[in-house]
Amino acid sequence: MRIELVRRPQHSALFSALSPFIALGLTLIAGAIMFSLLGKNPLEALYYYFIDPLTGIWDPSNRWQLHELAIKAAPLILIAVGLSVCYLSNNWNIGAEGQFIAGAIAGSFIPVVFPGFHSWIVLPLMLILGMAGGAAYGAIPAFFKVRFNTNEILTSLMLVYVAQLFNDWLVRGIWRNPEGMSFPGTIRFSEYAILPQVWPDAGRAHWGFVLALIAAVVVWFMLSKTLKGFEVKVLGQSPRAGRFAGFSSGRMVFFAFLLSGALAGLAGISEVAGPIEHLNEKISIGYGFTAIIVAFLGRLNPLGIVAAGIILALTYLGGESAQIAIGVSDKAVRAFQGMLLFFVLACDTLIHYRIRIVGAPAAKAGEAAQNA
Repeated sequence: MRIELVRRPQHSALFSALSPFIALGLTLIAGAIMFSLLGKNPLEALYYYFIDPLTGIWDPSNRWQLHELAIKAAPLILIAVGLSVCYLSNNWNIGAEGQFIAGAIAGSFIPVVFPGFHSWIVLPLMLILGMAGGAAYGAIPAFFKVRFNTNEILTSLMLVYVAQLFNDWLVRGIWRNPEGMSFPGTIRFSEYAILPQVWPDAGRAHWGFVLALIAAVVVWFMLSKTLKGFEVKVLGQSPRAGRFAGFSSGRMVFFAFLLSGALAGLAGISEVAGPIEHLNEKISIGYGFTAIIVAFLGRLNPLGIVAAGIILALTYLGGESAQIAIGVSDKAVRAFQGMLLFFVLACDTLIHYRIRIVGAPAAKAGEAAQNA
């Protein structure tokens, strides 16, 4: 006996639209159960996750929380917008975390290696190098998939650990700040290598959030209004139909991974040149993996991803608040985010497929009876 998923001939448009909200509701229920098992008050925990971070938005004297929300949302939106192109074209890029780090490293080259280079052009060069670094790192699993038919899920995921270890070697070795008292990390960037703040007098929110919004609008326009967007969707839904239309699946693999890697790299250098202001061994708190949740919660629509990115950024702030207020560990925070991804994918799967239990074929059953 085995379980199969059979595509439904028709699926409910209403449930498709409500799927993210159903997933969010199920996550709240499962999260409440998890917090109860941990010995925490579930209502108090959910309050600190979703309500407490928003209290500063309406309080003019406490607007810094709104800025922190924008800081957390910016990399999530940038990465998820790129991942949406990959997933719509049926290319499963799971290594955005590595491309994020690669972009941070490449973009940090100028302020670290040439600290005396002070010019207005430094920051634009850093952003370009960050995008190039992320795109180059994303091209590796694309090449292996096109040339050797390698599973891109495995190659992109394994490259994450390569990027993490290489970054760790750099900040503890040749790029370590000689005046940093042996702590890992590069020198602090000069003012020419730092992303300016949007509202300097109100908080730390920088122009990385603006870049994320611009990227979302540009990619949405590309997907919905251009031939390239049509090509992405056709090859993602039916590669055979795409070949009949003259579209190249190999070129699409490279396009999707290069675009996704470039946006992840832009997120990486924006994070380094924004709130961190130097390269260290902990430049990411799992943005590349959380962005997968953001992409699917936003229905792979760049505009929907903006809203989903803000929601997931809220869980980061809420997780920090819950850790301080009620002593929830960071592992519980990640488990809570993982539940959201699970329920998003589960809801989408059950909306488009039905579960069928298939018994053993008669021939095999007869053979089993004879052997018995």
